[in-house]
Amino acid sequence: MEYRLLPGTGLKVSALSFGAATFGGTNEFFAAWGKTEVDEARRLVDLCIDAGINLFDTANGYSDGRSEEVLAAALKGRRDQVLISTKAFFPTGSGPNDMGSSRFHLRRAVEDSLRRLDTDYIDIFHLHGFDALTPIEEVQQTLDTLIREGKIRYSACSNFTGWQLMKSLAVADKHGWPRFAAHQVYYSLVGRDYEWELMPLGVEERIGALVWSPLGWGRLTGKIRRGQPAPEQSRLPKTAAIGPPVSDEHVYNVVDALDAIAAETGKTVPQVALNWLLQRPTISSVILGARNEEQLKQNLAAVGWNLTAEQVAKLDTASALTPVYPYWWQRNFTERNPTVV
Repeated sequence: MEYRLLPGTGLKVSALSFGAATFGGTNEFFAAWGKTEVDEARRLVDLCIDAGINLFDTANGYSDGRSEEVLAAALKGRRDQVLISTKAFFPTGSGPNDMGSSRFHLRRAVEDSLRRLDTDYIDIFHLHGFDALTPIEEVQQTLDTLIREGKIRYSACSNFTGWQLMKSLAVADKHGWPRFAAHQVYYSLVGRDYEWELMPLGVEERIGALVWSPLGWGRLTGKIRRGQPAPEQSRLPKTAAIGPPVSDEHVYNVVDALDAIAAETGKTVPQVALNWLLQRPTISSVILGARNEEQLKQNLAAVGWNLTAEQVAKLDTASALTPVYPYWWQRNFTERNPTVV
């Protein structure tokens, strides 16, 4: 396993990490992702640790906190061997203060996650989304206090826009509070919006990306191909409703290129798609999800080799889309606005 620094910190994370959103499955939405309980979760965690994975990601919103409980049970006796990342933002109750990033909600969320995770500290604590109703100064000061108290080691964010991330960094810098150590983002061969603004910002401000849904919400598993019926058992119909729309033709074009390169390399479609991500700028770790051991074993084999420059270029071309304004305009003047990728 390769280990990469989170830029701006001394913390090393495995290039592949494990996402526990499939643990629990206590409601309809997350049941479509997976219903992994403790015994199977322990086997998956064993495979990850044996492969060198040291970062396990969850959130208090995954299956109403059950994901955190299952992960804690699966890691029992091995907590000091790994890094745990969790997140807060989404509703945890019906009260008016049971959502967001207020000092009230973040404190309660951290305390509850510590209890469910059966740990004294959280290695990386993410804001799961941006809260426009809470002053950024309140958010950043709360995170600083939680770090000083030893309840979290590093703060991070997820699903922020460029200006939201930059303003949060500026507020932290102004007051001498810790900066975000990472940004957890959606990025895949069928979802390259991250490259337009957030990736250049990550390069400039030294913010590493932890990538979620690297197989495009299940579109790049190798089960979806041109001229073939959709798989009978798939989480895509349930989860795609809140995800980014992608045309069938675009998916087919990307999968055609993946198929060709998989044949050249002797790898699978998911392995090629994951390896492409690992070669992009700012990527600190790609978060794997798996509902069973076979899926996990296959995805773990995405490291230890690299696509050639020609293969990367082929995938770049097949997956390229015209960016939104003003990025398409600026690309006409790359001498003064060089692109990152």
